[in-house]
This record gives sequence, C-alpha cells and structure tokens, in this order.
Amino acid sequence: MTLILNNARLILPDREIDSGSIVIEDGRIASVSERTTSDGLDLSGSVLMPGFIDVHIHGAVGIDTMDAGPQQLCAISEFLVTQGVTAWLPTLVPGSEDNYERAVAAIADAARVSTGARVLGVHYEGPFVNSKQCGALHTEYFKTYSDPEDLDFLVTPDNTVRMITLAPEVDGGVELVRELNRRGWVISIGHTRASIDVLDDAFDAGARHMTHFMNAMAPLHHRAPGPIAWGLSRDDVTFDVIADGIHLDPFMLRLLMKVKTARGLSLISDAI
Repeated sequence: MTLILNNARLILPDREIDSGSIVIEDGRIASVSERTTSDGLDLSGSVLMPGFIDVHIHGAVGIDTMDAGPQQLCAISEFLVTQGVTAWLPTLVPGSEDNYERAVAAIADAARVSTGARVLGVHYEGPFVNSKQCGALHTEYFKTYSDPEDLDFLVTPDNTVRMITLAPEVDGGVELVRELNRRGWVISIGHTRASIDVLDDAFDAGARHMTHFMNAMAPLHHRAPGPIAWGLSRDDVTFDVIADGIHLDPFMLRLLMKVKTARGLSLISDAI
C-alpha cells in the first residue's frame, strides 16, 4: 500500500522543506522530496517531523509506572501518541526487588500489545545514585556496587532497550558503568556530585548521557566545576532537561540550548 503526503512543511535532521512530499510504502517512509505531486493527501498548513521518543517518564494521565499493570501502561501509550510521542521508556524509581519484578513484567506485557506509543524497554532511575542528591527518590533503596551479582535484581524485558541513571562516584561506580556497558545498557549520569576526574573515568567506561541536567546535581562553582561544567564542556556528552519552566528557569533553558544545540539536548517529562 502506498500513501503520499503532499504540501506539508517537513522537518528533517539537517534541513527544513517549506512544502514537500513524503511517500509511505507498506507503513514505512520510502522517500522524501522537495517536489509535490497531484496525488495523495494535501497537508497544506501542516508540519511533519519525526515522532518524539521519551526516555524518562514516570507516568501520565494519573498512572504511575511503578504501580501500573499492562492495561494502564497501554493507556499511557495511547495518550502519549496524541502528544507526538511515538515511543517511550517507562521509568522506575528505586524500590524493592519485588516491586521491580512486578513493574518490569507489566512493561514486558505492554510492549507486546500496546497500539499507541511503542514501549521500547525500561529506564531505571537509580538505585546506584548519591544520597546527597536524592531529589524525590527514596534513599532506603539506594545501592552500591562491588561485583556483577549486585546486578541480579535489574530485570529487563527480553530484547528491549535497557537504560539506567547512576552516579559514578558511588562505591564501585566506575566499574558498574563498565559492567553495564559490557551488557549493552544505555548509561546516563544523574543524581550525582561526581568530580571531573570521576566523570572522565565514567565516560571512558561507557557513560555518554546525563539525566535531567542541573537538577539533582552538585551546583556549578568556579572552584568545583563538577557535573554541570563537565556536561557543558563536552561535545561528546548529551543530556536531557525538564523544560517546564520550573525545574529550570527559562533563561537557563535558552543558555543550555545555545551551548549544546538541539543535537546535544533533549526534553523529558519526568513526571506523571
């Protein structure tokens, strides 16, 4: 089956097309053109862009991912797709091993049957994070790392994206990054007070992203630059921000965008 979308403004990774066309064949984009045709749907006045992927979201429409069953997660997926989000990572806060196991089982079921935004896998926010930058996380579930058996509780759905937010300065933190990287996890730095040296070691071990940048991190100081200066100074590190105008002042959002540009910065909801 072929579908042609005409006359829309197209947002591409490297440029914009004021009025172009997209050919979709068997549910996939086959071509993008600056030319339009007489066939297909006329989308004049519309804007087409890639769907958003939310990598850090604890829930929506009053549903918490830690407590949700498969049907509730599917309800979140149905809502998210109406907001332009086409895929997401249900995010879990530190909790008991039983809670993790139940939550991941529900995520696995939802990933198989969801018809809205695709459930790509799971994002663990913690529990290997710094208690001095705990934010809203429950410190009684925080952990440190000494050997691979310490990761047995990190259950994940099969063949899905596995992401974790951690603080590399916790006991065994850099080795933790190295082990998770070896296992194919996406590793993000957050809830942290790490020094520049530790952050460099974490990068070398496989950490390439930072979670809700500037929130739950040691503040920027001219004699103790820490994670904020480190994240701003490295073009090879990306970060996400909570762009609600409350977690970060709008002026700071403009500054971060100027420094990192759209390629190095993403927006997250981080809320229910």
